[in-house]
Formats: sequence, C-alpha cells, structure tokens
Amino acid sequence: MTFIERLEARVRAADSLVCIGLDPRAANAAAAREQCWRLIDATHECAAAFKPNSAFFEIFGAAGIEALRAVIARVPQDIPVILDAKRGDIADTSAAYARAAFETLGAHALTVNPYLGGDGVAPFIADAARGAFVLCKTSNAGAAEFQALTCGARALYEMVAERAQMWNTKNNVGLVVGATDPARLARVRALAPDMWFLAPGIGAQGGDLQATLRAGLRDDGMGLLVNASRSIASAENPRAAAQQLRAACNEIRKTQIKIPKPQFNLANPARANLDAQKAEIEIDERQLASALLEARCIRFGEFTLKSGQQSPIYLDLRRLVSYPALLKRVGQAYANILRGLEYDRLAGIPYAALPIATAAALELNAPLIYPRREAKTYGTRAAIEGEYNAGETVVV
Repeated sequence: MTFIERLEARVRAADSLVCIGLDPRAANAAAAREQCWRLIDATHECAAAFKPNSAFFEIFGAAGIEALRAVIARVPQDIPVILDAKRGDIADTSAAYARAAFETLGAHALTVNPYLGGDGVAPFIADAARGAFVLCKTSNAGAAEFQALTCGARALYEMVAERAQMWNTKNNVGLVVGATDPARLARVRALAPDMWFLAPGIGAQGGDLQATLRAGLRDDGMGLLVNASRSIASAENPRAAAQQLRAACNEIRKTQIKIPKPQFNLANPARANLDAQKAEIEIDERQLASALLEARCIRFGEFTLKSGQQSPIYLDLRRLVSYPALLKRVGQAYANILRGLEYDRLAGIPYAALPIATAAALELNAPLIYPRREAKTYGTRAAIEGEYNAGETVVV
C-alpha cells in the first residue's frame, strides 16, 4: 500500500479531512508527551492524520526525541502520522533525515523543503509506503517573499507544484499549501488537480475553512487535509472541537461547487499560465463574493446613499478591518489588477480605503501614501503622509 492509498483509506474510514496538529507548549519533555497523548486519545476517532511538530520536542534534547517517539507510537496504527520537520538537504544527508523520521521515530510521512531540488527530495520518497508533503505555498505572512517570485512564465510556488507531480511516481507525494491564501491555493489545485494538499492555517492563523475547501478540494471531495493545531488543543473540549471541524468540512464537501477543470496547453507554458490565471480568478471571485456577503460587507435592503439616492444594495467595506483574513484576500484581489499597471506608488483615501490600500501595498510590496482630510496643525503639518516626489504616477 502506498502512502497516499493509506491516507485515503483512513479519510474514508473516518469520513474526515481533519489533520490534528500536535504542537505541545510544555515545560519539559514528559509534559509535552502527556499533552499530546491526551489530545490523541480525545480526537483519534475523527482524525484523518496526526501531525506532530518536531521543534516542540527537539528543544528538550534526547528526552524530547524519546517523547516524540512515544507520541507517534500512541497514534492508532491505521492513522497516518505526518512529521512536521521541513527537512531537505544534499542526498546523503536527506537519506539520514529520512531514516530518522521513518525508522527511528516511526512516522509515515514528512514535510520536506524542496529548495535543494529533486536529489534532496528523492530519499524521502524512495519507499512508496512512506510519503513527503513538499512545501509549495506556505501559510506564514512572509511566504510570498520568495514563493511568489516570478521564474520565467511561472511563480516559484507554481514550479514547485509542477515539479512535485513529476516526483510523484510512487503515489506518495503531496504538497503543503496554506489555507491563508485561497487564491493561490486555487491556482495550485488548477496546476495539480490530482495531488493531496496539507493545508495549515485554519484557526489561529486566520484561514477561512469554506474558502480553503472550495479552492482546494478535488472534484471527488478528497485531496485536502485541513490541519488544525492550537484551535483544537486549546479548546475546552478538544474532542468536541475536532468533531465540529470534521462536521463543518463534510457539510462543505456535500455542497461543493463543481468547477470544470481547465485544460492546459502543456506544450506552451505561457498559454498554460494564462489558462491557470483565468481559472484562479474565476474561482476566487465566487469565493470572495460569498465571503463579503457572509461578513455583511455586502447588504441588500433599502439604503439611503450619501448622494441622497435610494439603493437596494449597500457596500460596507469598513467592516473588513474586523476580518483580517478577508481583508488580506481583498488586498490580493486589488493586487491582481494592479500588477497590470505602471505606477510609482499607491494612495489610499481616508477612511474606508486605508486598510484596503494597506493590504494591497503589503501584497505588492509597493509604497503607499495617503492624504489627510485636514492638514495637521502640529508636528510636520503634512497634508499627505508618506514619501512621494512631484510628477509621480499614483494609483488611487
């Protein structure tokens, strides 16, 4: 049985996409072990997989490694264990890392950094029964700093997705794609329609469950593990929290919108890139509209506008400041449009546009200015905040 076959068998048996993260915050190795044992015992019935984070054990030295072995051994045999260690090195060192993860610790799969290329990944996937989730588009705030860099006709994370499919000759390779960026998650799904994704970022990191599943599920309702760590471990009742997350995932799976898979011209990378971009935009527009409606940024009724006119629709984007994950997605939507323009800096108009302009500027790494409604009568007395030069082109 290959690793992916093992994973899919467990997903079907538990009727679950939930991956329980084991990230103990403890004073010593024994306490870390006990924390994880309690969480495993409470949640294993609805877990598709468990994902212990090696760092929270390594800090305790040899005792921590022994605790990690004991934690992995506590997981029922039919549930895959994905060791989150993000390994990757030259071939012989990767081979040692693989032996440590699979033989010494007993994990079934490992998160792997592909930066060294295929020879650094190969030792982790040499055995079809053991798997690797390759870092593709991660959930952290600085992920785009390198992963979104353009390499020819592709972003770096897109090239990782393509290359990982080439490495997947034994049905034991997946991708790590963060839940905090559903637009790029949809892009990776368009490029890798059959692969399994591990999606961290739901819960404490602000990822939206519905947007993640809409963007990342395969047409068969499979193909994506929703990782949750702190949100379940810190719950008053972890078993109930895990059950609720499983139920929420399954409800979305039942009502999944079927979007036809785009056909890519693989002989023409530039054309394939345009096709993937079109698919991503179509999927994300639906998701974004639904999320704005749910956050009541779009309302229907009878409204009097500032002009005095009556309208059956009201856009209240000021509410975005209370929904950081949604604000980030709106910033990404603006950034997708702005990338086709030539300008020197962005300008946000107070007040509603300031957080949106800031989100777009952060996504683009573009400079931002904003005019004050009234010039200050103290300090610099500036009418415009931020640096700018006369004659520059500004997007408002």
